[in-house]
Amino acid sequence: MTLFVNRLTQLDVSLWCPQRGLIGASWLVDAELDGELGEDGMLFDFGEVKPWIKSRLDAGADHTLLIPTRAPGVTVSDCPEGLCVRTTQPYAMEIRAPRQAITLLPWEAITPQRLGEHLGETLTRQPPERVEAIRLTLRDEAIDGAAYTYSHGLRRHAGNCQRIAHGHRSRLHIWQQGQRCPELEAEWAERLADSYLVDAQDIVAETEPSYPPRLTTRYRSAQGSFFLRLPASRCHTLPTPTTVEHIARWLAERIAADTGHSTRVQAYEGVDKGAIAEAAP
Repeated sequence: MTLFVNRLTQLDVSLWCPQRGLIGASWLVDAELDGELGEDGMLFDFGEVKPWIKSRLDAGADHTLLIPTRAPGVTVSDCPEGLCVRTTQPYAMEIRAPRQAITLLPWEAITPQRLGEHLGETLTRQPPERVEAIRLTLRDEAIDGAAYTYSHGLRRHAGNCQRIAHGHRSRLHIWQQGQRCPELEAEWAERLADSYLVDAQDIVAETEPSYPPRLTTRYRSAQGSFFLRLPASRCHTLPTPTTVEHIARWLAERIAADTGHSTRVQAYEGVDKGAIAEAAP
């Protein structure tokens, strides 16, 4: 017998891609569980499936940076913060963070298909009673229109969002004069694509000039010390923490100033949640 639960939860992560660099991703998680029925006529109570799987994903890959350790130009070492990851292609990045903030995978590249298989196999090693096998499928949300991808870290967050490099893939809706603006949505989704959003207060000065210019951010939070260095061209600096509330306001103000029209922005953070802000030119 097989039990299935679609859209059981979602994973919000960042990952390192040898072609694109640092990418934010949000994947819906579908689950299938194989096993024998109990005397109650059930394999596994639906009310228990979601929290059982979600709690294990939350304690593992969710809100971490996924690193394919066999990708070209990737090196991993210990450091005082926990783990240090350096890359050389498609650009140089250095991140230092507590171990729980980084998921190391012995692969050349990260794909949702392979990660889903890996996570399902991991859960199957210690399954619930009567469950013999667990399969997970990770998939992008179907978005009709623009989607923006970004990575960030929230120093003041009490939970796992404080990790300096986790990310999202999200819808972006922009209104002007009471109408949706698909061209503006596509333009700003492209501007934000595969970018890192940083709070200006977390930036530290570079000790030596570099070319191309670099941006370094560092902070300490409840989970430990975090450090990230990226090409400045991959970053957008906000004068505030990079919560979705502030992202929506920042976008509304930027777009209103650029276009000369009052603007309403609905910025999602991953799937089915986000913030709405309005600004006048």
